[in-house]
Amino acid sequence: MRVLVAMSGGVDSSVSAVLLKKAGYEVIGLTMKTWSYEGEALQSRRTTGCCNLDDINDARSVAVAFDFPHYVLDLRQEFGEAVVEHFIQEYLAGRTPNPCILCNTYIKWDALLQKADLLSCEKIATGHYAQIRYERGRFFIAKAADLTKDQSYVLWGLSQEVMARTLFPLGTYLKQEVRQLAANWGLSRVAHKKDSYEICFVPGGDYRTFIKEKAPEVKNLRGGAIIDVAGRQVGTHEGYPFYTIGQRRGLPALGKPYYVVEIRPETNTLVIGEEEHLRKKTLYMRQLVWHKYPALPYEGYPAVVKIRHMDAGHEARLFLEGNGLRVEFWEGVRAITPGQAAVAYEGADMIVGGWIA
Repeated sequence: MRVLVAMSGGVDSSVSAVLLKKAGYEVIGLTMKTWSYEGEALQSRRTTGCCNLDDINDARSVAVAFDFPHYVLDLRQEFGEAVVEHFIQEYLAGRTPNPCILCNTYIKWDALLQKADLLSCEKIATGHYAQIRYERGRFFIAKAADLTKDQSYVLWGLSQEVMARTLFPLGTYLKQEVRQLAANWGLSRVAHKKDSYEICFVPGGDYRTFIKEKAPEVKNLRGGAIIDVAGRQVGTHEGYPFYTIGQRRGLPALGKPYYVVEIRPETNTLVIGEEEHLRKKTLYMRQLVWHKYPALPYEGYPAVVKIRHMDAGHEARLFLEGNGLRVEFWEGVRAITPGQAAVAYEGADMIVGGWIA
C-alpha cells in the first residue's frame, strides 16, 4: 500500500515515515512550505516553525537514507489566506485564535489528500501523537498513549472521510521511544531536535508585533477604556487585540491582581475583574465536528471537556443549543476564551469538538 507522509523535518514525522517503510508500506515523503520569512520585517528574528530550509533538508535526508521519494509542496498562498489572515481577523474581532487547528483542518489535510490522489496513495500519515479508532461504523480520534505529548485536541476538525485515510504511526509510542528509534536508525540530524511549541509564522511567539506589522490600523485602538466589572473606568489600554482572557500583564495597578475577563471590540473596551470573575460554568460551542457518535446520545451527556491544548479537562454535561452545544461544567472553569476550541472526551475517546463562541 502506498502512503504519503507529511514530513516537517522533525523527529516525529521522520520516525513515522521510517516506521511505515519498515512495516512494508511504499512511502512517499512530502514537506509543506506554509510560510516564508524572505521579505518579512520579522525575518531577522528567530524562526520557529517547519518552513525553513534546514527543516526541508532534514526531511529530505531521512528520505535519502531510507530510499523513498520526497517532495516539497508550496502552500504559502493558501496558508496566508486561510490561516494567517484568519489569525489577524480573529484578534481584531476580540477573540483568541488557534491557527494550528485551522492549518490541520483546512490546509494540511486538504493538501495531503489532493497530493495523495495525484500520486495514487491510498493513505496519508503524519507524526501527530494521537490515535484513530473505528467502532459502530464510525472513525474517531482518541488520545495517544503518551498523554504528555497527546495532540488529539488539535485534530477535532478531521472529518470521517479524512480519518478513513489517515494513519498516526506514533499513537502507541512514548516520546522517548521515538527519539531512541531515531538514534538507533542513525537519524542524527533529527534524533535530538527540539520540539517547536510556537506558532510557525510568529517568530518568538510575539504575536503583538506581528499584528502591528500586518494590521497597522490597530494603532487607532490605543487609548480605549478599561473598566471593572461594576462598569467603572480604571484606565486605558494599548489596543484590545493585544489582550486575551485571563491576562494580567499590562493592566493598571489597583492594589490587588486583576485580569481581563471580557473583551468588547464594538466599544474598544476591556473588562477586568478578580480571579473569581474569570471562572465560568457555561460554555457555548459552534461549528461542531462529531467523532465517536453522529450526534449527542442524550441531553446532559457526561464528558470531560478541554478548553485549550494543555488543559487537563473538566467534568461537564453536554446539551444541544441550536446548531451547537451548551457545556455545563460542574465547577467554574478559569479563562474560557472565545476563538479557542473546546473538545469533549469520553475516557480517551473524542466525542465532539468545536469553536468556543
